[in-house]
Amino acid sequence: MAMMQGTFELSRETLLDEGSMVRLLMGSGMIALEAIMPLLIALLIASIVGPVSLGGWLFSAKGMAPKMSRMNPAAGLKRMFSTKALVELLKALGKFLVVLGVALAVLSAYQDDLLSIAKQPLDLAIMHSAEVVGWCALWMACGLILIAAVDVPFQLWDNKQKLMMTKQEVKDEYKDSEGKPEVKSRIRQLQREAAQRRMMQAVPEADVVITNPTHFAVALKYDGDKGGAPRLVAKGGDFVALKIREIAQEHKVTVLESPALARAVYYSTELDQEIPAGLYLAVAQVLAYVYQLRQYRAGKGRRPAPLNDVPIPPNLRRDD
Repeated sequence: MAMMQGTFELSRETLLDEGSMVRLLMGSGMIALEAIMPLLIALLIASIVGPVSLGGWLFSAKGMAPKMSRMNPAAGLKRMFSTKALVELLKALGKFLVVLGVALAVLSAYQDDLLSIAKQPLDLAIMHSAEVVGWCALWMACGLILIAAVDVPFQLWDNKQKLMMTKQEVKDEYKDSEGKPEVKSRIRQLQREAAQRRMMQAVPEADVVITNPTHFAVALKYDGDKGGAPRLVAKGGDFVALKIREIAQEHKVTVLESPALARAVYYSTELDQEIPAGLYLAVAQVLAYVYQLRQYRAGKGRRPAPLNDVPIPPNLRRDD
């Protein structure tokens, strides 16, 4: 109040002295700055806290880097006449109309008060002016709060819509995360080839290869030291069966034709698994024959009698 009164009450000598007027202006400015400094600090804090509370703190120097596309007139015109630019224009126009409407309503409400200020004493005029300005600021703030109440939810919704993916983007995301069908097919093919190579590498370690004789081949290995039942180390049909027989012959692994047993083992046992209990007797007879044949070839025994059909349980027999 004292600052305003001292500013409005000037002597004739002060008005005619330019230096005094400059000093008075600077002094009044400093006093006014000190008076509004808390408000400026509050506005600064609000301008930082508001965006951070909505989207979090994000600082990037990437936006300061020069970008030639920003200097492209065609791109600039495209942005100016885009749907987004039109929406932003309508929003800005709406905000302007709200503020203008509030300002006109306040001025209309306080028209008589504003006109009467000039006829009032200085002290009373200053107090009355401050009251009118305060009410104007309050109503303007209410108008801005109304704008924020509409704009903030819209901005949150718009940001959420921008983050949402289209159906094509969802498909692309799924392809990228799960793999494209042709890539997955290629991976499965490579996995099968790798598994087949490992399987073929196990054939030389087998005790016997039982064949169909042409359609199926299974390689069994029995480790007496570890115990348990014989394990299936390789199996295959057609071309793979032929390859198993060739590798077995190259490494002098006994190849035995037993169509029923070959089919039973092929369909009932997976790789690196033990044969089912129903095939224990049949496989035991085959392994006994193989061991006797080894002894005969080593000159340590008689030639074993040919192996007849081995017993296959009905539930494990496959005739196809």
